[in-house]
Amino acid sequence: MKKKKYFGRAAMFIISAVFAFLFLMPTVLTITNSFMEQSEINANYGMIFSNITGDRGYIADKVTLKFIPDKVSLSQYITALIKSPDYLLKFWNSVILVVPIVFLQLGTAALASYGFTRWRGKFRSFMFFFYVILMLMPYQVTLVPNYLVSEWMGILNTRWSIIFPGMFAPFSVFLLTKSMRRIPASLIEAAKLDGASEWQIFTRVCLPQCRSALYSIAILVFIDYWNMVEQPIILLPDPAQQPLSVYLSQINAGEVGIAFAVATIYMIPTLLLFLHGEEYLVEGIAHQGSVKG
Repeated sequence: MKKKKYFGRAAMFIISAVFAFLFLMPTVLTITNSFMEQSEINANYGMIFSNITGDRGYIADKVTLKFIPDKVSLSQYITALIKSPDYLLKFWNSVILVVPIVFLQLGTAALASYGFTRWRGKFRSFMFFFYVILMLMPYQVTLVPNYLVSEWMGILNTRWSIIFPGMFAPFSVFLLTKSMRRIPASLIEAAKLDGASEWQIFTRVCLPQCRSALYSIAILVFIDYWNMVEQPIILLPDPAQQPLSVYLSQINAGEVGIAFAVATIYMIPTLLLFLHGEEYLVEGIAHQGSVKG
């Protein structure tokens, strides 16, 4: 029995290691290749773009995947950060778009979730079910209505056409409502007996109890909107206002090394946010599975 147990653990470890390697390989390849010189990049990947007619190309020779550069070079980063300010400008466009969405969505979700938790009306379950249906719909379904509404409001081709739909997304409301329902009713009743108002119960009892959920939701929302592509393409036709996530796909085919460097820079905020709040993220997600609706 012990041998079977150890064999099962070893098999699971090997399978997990293989999947982890396959998952991390593109990221590691991107980071290491960003430190290669342009000549080495061309030697390894240049043949991919050697035969291009218009906007179409094909692989003319075998591509060499190389993880360790022959010589470490920062030339790609110098080009991306200093010589070509467009990349840095697009990076800050992403920050200006995503950060307000995260904070405004959390604020809206916190108020809505508190209402769903405390409100005992007849239509509470129906309203929450309606939120769940909206959450299950892909964003592409509502992209055309968002375009029409933004045009009607006169905010099309402005950052508000991205921020307004983002701040009312139902995903945060769903997760935060489930988290607030975990708060013991006795805790809220004790606060009411002490003379606390609804606002004080919301800010001093409910929000501190949902700290891990708020942090995990913030990370998930940040990652989701940090990688958005469809919304800026449709709602922000002006290339000067589009984020780096859109610009990455438009980098010239002959600048593969710069694409590696820009992609690495683009990963840094997400990785730092995840590493800083990994504990809260795991705790917040784990608690969702033990909630009674």
